[in-house]
Amino acid sequence: MKIKNVQFVLHSQNKMIGLFFGDTDFPKKILNKIIKLKKNYFIIDLSKNRKFKSNKNSYSISIGQFGKIINLIKEKKCKKVLFAGKINKPQFSKLKLDLKGLYYIPRIVKASKLGDAAILKEIINILAKEKIKVISSITFNLELTLSKGTHTKLKVNKNDLNSISRGIKSLVRLNAHNHAQGLVIRNSSVIAKETSKGTKKMLQLIKRSKNSQGILIKFPKKKQDLRVDLPTIGLDTLKDCKRAGIKGIILKAKQNIFLDKTKCISFANKNKMFISAK
Repeated sequence: MKIKNVQFVLHSQNKMIGLFFGDTDFPKKILNKIIKLKKNYFIIDLSKNRKFKSNKNSYSISIGQFGKIINLIKEKKCKKVLFAGKINKPQFSKLKLDLKGLYYIPRIVKASKLGDAAILKEIINILAKEKIKVISSITFNLELTLSKGTHTKLKVNKNDLNSISRGIKSLVRLNAHNHAQGLVIRNSSVIAKETSKGTKKMLQLIKRSKNSQGILIKFPKKKQDLRVDLPTIGLDTLKDCKRAGIKGIILKAKQNIFLDKTKCISFANKNKMFISAK
């Protein structure tokens, strides 16, 4: 019985995982964990400046070369892939295309008009057609998410709860292709909504109030694919919140990417801010 268990573990370790990596620090966290777990992997580097080019298991392939991508995945006997990091909208006129790329690119162009998330969804649909499964980006890094509850010394008070409830209802009303993953609410009134320019830009445009502080609510977009497009928070977000007069952050439990968790919670405690997941 023990021998069978050992064989099963070895078989599991030998399974190949394909990593479609873009920009941000999240892909590095995933890669470090996969290496620590001694899993076999290869990278399709879709980052802007090919940040993984020094890795011997990394391949730089144009998103328009679907034939080459799919052949590589099948050559590696890979059944599962994951996407992580920001993958910028490509310049379609400059893309290198192979035969499958020519076949699929009209679908990508059409999806691009709905935003970056729609591009990823279409790529996932294409891979599914080729019998390649896309798994959640946090499969190996559940420690980067927040569990339900408040994680700071400062807790949510009754007035905050009323504002948070109104803010969440506002997010729910957003349509499926709206760029907003977040908004800021102050005294039960929404004062800012995230656009395609992101959370940072939204926070930079907020005018501080001497009398009251806002709350940042950042949830997954309605109907978005949680395998590839989770709201991300890091230390820079906390610093931006402080400058904008934000007293707390509300996230969706287990549906977020929380980078530098220990540093963020320490920063929040020092600056009398709360971080909570619902």
